[in-house]
Amino acid sequence: MKVVVGQGSCGVATGAGKTSAEFERLIKEYRLDVEVGKTGCVGNCYLEPVVDVYGDAGVLAARYVKVQPEKVHEIVEKHLKNEKIATDMTISDEDRQFLEKQRRIVLRNTGLINPENIDEYIAKGGYKAVEKALKEMGPDGVIEEIKISGLRGRGGAGFPTWFKWNAAKGNKGKNKYMVCNADEGDPGAFMDRSVLEGDPHSLIEGMTVGGYAMGATEGVIYVRAEYPLAIHRLEIAMKQARERGFLGENLFETGYSFDLRIKAGAGAFVCGEETALIASLEGERGMPRLKPPFPAEKGFWQQPTNINNVETFANVPWIIVNGGAAFSAMGADRSRGTKVFALAGKIKKGGLVEVPMGLTLREIIYGIGDGIRDGKAFKAVQMGGPSGGCIPASLIDTPVDYENVTKTGAIMGSGGMIVMDETTCMVDMARYFLDFTRRESCGKCNYCRIGTKRMLEILERITKGEGEDGDIEKLEDLAVRIKDGSMCGLGQTAPNPVLTTIRYFRNEYEDHIYRKKCTAHSCRALLTFTITDDCRSCTLCARRCPVNAIAGERGSKYVISQDRCIKCGKCEESCNFGAIVRD
Repeated sequence: MKVVVGQGSCGVATGAGKTSAEFERLIKEYRLDVEVGKTGCVGNCYLEPVVDVYGDAGVLAARYVKVQPEKVHEIVEKHLKNEKIATDMTISDEDRQFLEKQRRIVLRNTGLINPENIDEYIAKGGYKAVEKALKEMGPDGVIEEIKISGLRGRGGAGFPTWFKWNAAKGNKGKNKYMVCNADEGDPGAFMDRSVLEGDPHSLIEGMTVGGYAMGATEGVIYVRAEYPLAIHRLEIAMKQARERGFLGENLFETGYSFDLRIKAGAGAFVCGEETALIASLEGERGMPRLKPPFPAEKGFWQQPTNINNVETFANVPWIIVNGGAAFSAMGADRSRGTKVFALAGKIKKGGLVEVPMGLTLREIIYGIGDGIRDGKAFKAVQMGGPSGGCIPASLIDTPVDYENVTKTGAIMGSGGMIVMDETTCMVDMARYFLDFTRRESCGKCNYCRIGTKRMLEILERITKGEGEDGDIEKLEDLAVRIKDGSMCGLGQTAPNPVLTTIRYFRNEYEDHIYRKKCTAHSCRALLTFTITDDCRSCTLCARRCPVNAIAGERGSKYVISQDRCIKCGKCEESCNFGAIVRD
């Protein structure tokens, strides 16, 4: 029997380390012949810590959810000692469907194998793709298979993977480099991190296959320093791969050599742009460079270089083993295969979702994510992070593929999917994302450096109730100029959240500017708190008010002085009778 505790970042954050330690303590105390292992995130982040118990034949016997240390004793007593499942803690049929409705290619091993044990990866067919590529296919054969698959870069641009590999292969250089962009900077995105933490060998194998195809002998994984667990497990995986002969000299005795190293990035969002990433790799400040020449011709140290993200590489071993046609059979039109999304925000079931391209937003948000929390109405979904846009509820039946998402004004991006409900102010949402891109701008372009700041200033005025007639038109004019005048993708896409919210939620901008009201009741400066006739004159709100803006007498309704109220919301939070409302 074996106990496996999910210990991705989401599991660790909810106490999985302590849960695992408690299992080990009790198993030792009871002298049970039970092994305690670890795995990455299985995807049900909202149910962490997740614990799987496997029988002697290696078959999953039960999956327990929300297993805090104090619940471990019951599982040990019932299941491990007496082989009776503790049914009150097992995953429900409804939550099981969260995974059953998915199609997992990139996430095929996450939550199932120990990321720190190469044998478990090999048992799942690991490193067969490298062997097949080197011994049977040759570089041209690999590129042709990737071409057949229709795999496009999953980092945001959606550029055909085979084309980039073939371009780098066709250029001569003293050295060639295969680079992985694992910097994942979008707020709300955690797809690449979960793969690194749960299945690092799939990245290593994918990069090795790609390196062989383009003729590279060295690869670099550029991963953000804020991912310490991912870096730790990558280091272990690389060491194990070298010891087994899957990295290093003369792989599979074919004469081909390839090795990897890790570069920890400083968390600059602009380094998601490939030339800025290359500058950072070379020890310079992360700032984009003019193209052409493209990295395939002159990239890292002016040598032919290819850059893809983690998800792109993680698809490669599956494609090589199963064939490009099998991958291309999934998806829709020009968007083939599956896509991983980080489902977050006002959603009931947040976590990792991998589905075939072409499913609608409705099928993902309601069919897998189970809809909106607290009975609220779905309002919009942000796709593509700060570079993307907001898709409104009226377009919930939009197929999720590169072309259809782009038509809405958003972009596929790396896979962040932030769900918003009726309490979300779309003007403030645009302000939040523009503030992010303004901070992350490298400052090289005037339009990006100054233009985003000017747009942010207007948005801040609007959310404070200081908007003026003509502000919407100013935002639209600045947005066009920034998109046209910026050199790299950060500036060219920075206005997208503003443009899409104006396009679909213009009425909210007008309410802020002309009525001085936030219809979502979210912008504090535009709120008015009032006490209704349900007031029981308990005095609690008056005692909690930091500025003594509430007064009244016992037996009568209390009143808020609007001149003194600072909109802190303490009164609303403290009222036990729902007698204080915001407008």
